[in-house]
Amino acid sequence: MSPRLTRNVAAFLLLLTSLVGVTALDATDAPAADDERNELPILFVHGFMGSGQQFEAQSLRFASNGYPADRIDAFEHDSLAWPGTRDQVWAGIDAKIDDLLAASGASRIVLVGHSQGTGVSQGYLNSDPARAARVAKYINLDGGAGGSIPESVDGLAIWGEGDSSRTLPGARNVQFADQSHTEVVNSPESFAEMYRFVTGEAPAFADVVRQTGTVQISGRALLFPENAGAHDATMRVWQVEPTTGTHPDGARPVATIELSGDGSFGPLDLEAGVPHEFEITRANAGVHHVYPQPFVRSSRLFRVLTSEPGGLADSFWEPSAKTQNLTVLRNEEWWADQGDRNDGLAIDGHDVLTAQNSPRSNRTIGIFLHDADSDGVSGSVTDPPPTGLPFLTGIDLVIPAGVPAPGTTSVRSTPRNGVGDETVCLPALSSIDHRMSVQFNSYHHLLNPDGSAAEGPADPDCAATPPAVGPSDGDPDERAVSVAPPARAVTARPAFTG
Repeated sequence: MSPRLTRNVAAFLLLLTSLVGVTALDATDAPAADDERNELPILFVHGFMGSGQQFEAQSLRFASNGYPADRIDAFEHDSLAWPGTRDQVWAGIDAKIDDLLAASGASRIVLVGHSQGTGVSQGYLNSDPARAARVAKYINLDGGAGGSIPESVDGLAIWGEGDSSRTLPGARNVQFADQSHTEVVNSPESFAEMYRFVTGEAPAFADVVRQTGTVQISGRALLFPENAGAHDATMRVWQVEPTTGTHPDGARPVATIELSGDGSFGPLDLEAGVPHEFEITRANAGVHHVYPQPFVRSSRLFRVLTSEPGGLADSFWEPSAKTQNLTVLRNEEWWADQGDRNDGLAIDGHDVLTAQNSPRSNRTIGIFLHDADSDGVSGSVTDPPPTGLPFLTGIDLVIPAGVPAPGTTSVRSTPRNGVGDETVCLPALSSIDHRMSVQFNSYHHLLNPDGSAAEGPADPDCAATPPAVGPSDGDPDERAVSVAPPARAVTARPAFTG
């Protein structure tokens, strides 16, 4: 880990361990702020190691209820550098609000902060009365207890699991005590509270309404975790086969984008309900293949999370000609020590989540699967990287692979809040020149336009996996493998809610 990252993580652990996130304390509906209440622009500010992607599920629910999608946006910043970049961050929020007000014709916005973003947002509101005057409503999502907002700003605080005595003074305070720190940002229950607070009405649809045909996808390709735009790279978007994650020889990409500036792209016209690959290529730096679940409606907050070659993600693992490095992301914590409330995650049919690597207390969002120490044996490393970082976990797993891909890697999620399995299939490309990511959605229930339950997320049967690596004369890339890692005790992660 770089000295800068170590220094900043340590500072945040000290600063934010008090941020944990209550039973409804006041069931009174928030009053309407003004005549713009039904279409006020909404600006989301994320927390530590977060991005605008953490508000995508709620933006889709708002849009499903007819809320203007172009009035919902996110402000992204380098959460590792806060609060040293305070003035720069606040100036960035100023600029975002300028843009939203100019585009909408509204005079005020709704500001939403999550976790560390609640401190950013409250500091912003209290920094200058002129700033507070442009914010009609503020939503505080599972941040630190206490704090304050100006009397002129109408407040709603939504809390997840933890101390039920936490409040944001002057705001309506609500707790969903069985929802974890990031889950509470994206849950249908939180959405209903937010929608009623913003519009003064209950939503017609509590979940995402599926669209058919062509959807428009806009977003940013971001460097994790600093949230700078990916640059000096080419991003190609491919429509891929559901059971392999590949595209036919000779196929053309749906779109080709030269990434620069803040990494923005779109809108892209993509077919709803079919899988796509976002392929990021840099000169002499290999290829990052990112596989989201199939899009179910138009989105303006889609994010492709990548990193610089040799950056943070690359410090977690080593490349291998025979195995795959795989990241699995979801903005809803993975639980594996909660009995019948557990999540499931199976790679090539092998369950990989354990009470040791994904306890509820770790708030796991990002999972890094790789052959730790490149020894060709799953589970041989007790505490594989990443270690000591909140929200992330490492799993020592040999995923057989090669170039060309000798088969398909199956990534099957069984979410505790879902309606069944959700599966993404991708080619088993080895990690010498290829990095693979799967981005699962934090919403699992889909609706038809009439409000009836729609077909759930895709769950294809992936094509055949590669054969396991066979024994050899000691080459670590050729040793016999155990594809199911044994359960092992791991070092406790820091208590952290940034």
